[in-house]
Amino acid sequence: MIIGVDVGTSVTKASLLGRDGSALLTRGVRSTLHRPAPGLVEQDLDEVVDSVAQVVRQVAAAATEPVQALAITGQGDGLWLRDEHGRGVGRAISWLDARAAGVLRDWEASGVQRKVHALTGSGMFPGSAGPLLAHLAEHEPERLERAAVAGYCVDAIVQRFTGEVTVDASDASMPFLDVPERVYSTEALEACGIVEHRRLLADTTPVGKLFALSGKAAAELGLPSGLPVSAGPFDLPACAFGSGVSDIGDGSLVIGTTLGCQVLRDEVVIDPRGEPAGMWLATPIPQRYLRVMPAMVGTANLDWVLSTTGSSVEQLETLLAQSRPGAGGVSALSFLSSSGERAPFVDSRARGQFTGLSLETTPADMVRAMCEAVAYAARHNLESAGLSGEVAACGGGARSQAWSQIFTDVLGRPLNVPHEEGVGARGAAMTAWDSLGEPVDREQWAADRRVVHPDPRAVEFYDRGYHDYLTAIERARPHWAPVEEG
Repeated sequence: MIIGVDVGTSVTKASLLGRDGSALLTRGVRSTLHRPAPGLVEQDLDEVVDSVAQVVRQVAAAATEPVQALAITGQGDGLWLRDEHGRGVGRAISWLDARAAGVLRDWEASGVQRKVHALTGSGMFPGSAGPLLAHLAEHEPERLERAAVAGYCVDAIVQRFTGEVTVDASDASMPFLDVPERVYSTEALEACGIVEHRRLLADTTPVGKLFALSGKAAAELGLPSGLPVSAGPFDLPACAFGSGVSDIGDGSLVIGTTLGCQVLRDEVVIDPRGEPAGMWLATPIPQRYLRVMPAMVGTANLDWVLSTTGSSVEQLETLLAQSRPGAGGVSALSFLSSSGERAPFVDSRARGQFTGLSLETTPADMVRAMCEAVAYAARHNLESAGLSGEVAACGGGARSQAWSQIFTDVLGRPLNVPHEEGVGARGAAMTAWDSLGEPVDREQWAADRRVVHPDPRAVEFYDRGYHDYLTAIERARPHWAPVEEG
């Protein structure tokens, strides 16, 4: 068995996983997001490491046979600065952070954004490493001088547990990596004006590489010293493989804090004239890449509207049953992140909206309108990523039967939802077993799912609604006001 760990933005989970993909035990603990000022979102590395230690100790204590490896995945993007000992140089900057929005607006105007996209296929957003490094170089250069590594969540934890400085190619893909070659693009670094900070970027880990758990970390985790540690891929690709994506053209929909939309491809195709959004990710499988269109927020939209209407997530099924498709004439745009939107278009000014409200509008209508808007965003992103095959869905939103039905009706195709939760940890464990030379039966893992089938009448209705949604975006974009620096 393997212990799979998924260090999410809001929750850290560890699962004791068998070779059949079943989770014998899962434990989780909430994470802390620090918001010291408007637009700033940070995490404390020590707190995050402690959260991993807590949940790993709990599941390790319950193991009835030897643990073969520790497989780690977690949130991507952001900027996790560390010194040579793996200690945080200031708090880690979350991918949700908006401090670099001004940098990105300047890059949009000057053409830097489009040039980097043409080189690497990455569409940067305020919470990605490129603009964050440029922002710190201008406003806090001393932090970069004190840092030895500018990495991500997964490799920060791996450094603390193993002493190794590394980065998985999936994390490094955004935004400086030549993905097919797995090397950094000097031209992309130069375009961003941060080539002098190349020393902070760790070279990518070779496929199949395992690390060894240090004695100190082993004692903290309740695991044997020297245990193999697998680092990555980060949560989006881990969820894709953990939910059963295997064929070219298949899509994965992660309905979590991020609305992660991705499609498996066999080549990287960059259109330098296209919208500079999304990203191409290297994967642990040779000649397989993920075209990813990750909208900024997914379930956070639902949380907001439930809170605003005085409702709770436990009422979701009832609320969606109380409002018919079309939400009583109410429609929404789901761009509620303070950082704007990053896929399938990039606009730091993007903001959400409700239209069609009246005195007859009910809380159920507002909830359904937002759930429909998120589903429309999922279709927009998956189509932009090249979806042609099956779709697997996971994340907290996929646990809702009613919301899953909205997604499948909007997409117009069946939705495959794994019975097992924690598919990110499953994807990380798959990679670990591959690295150990003991690959699992992927078809068996993929078969463990429920299938949500579309309703033909609802599909026809939502197809019209989807085109209205696209029109609403184009009408709204000229009215989005610039974000005020604060």
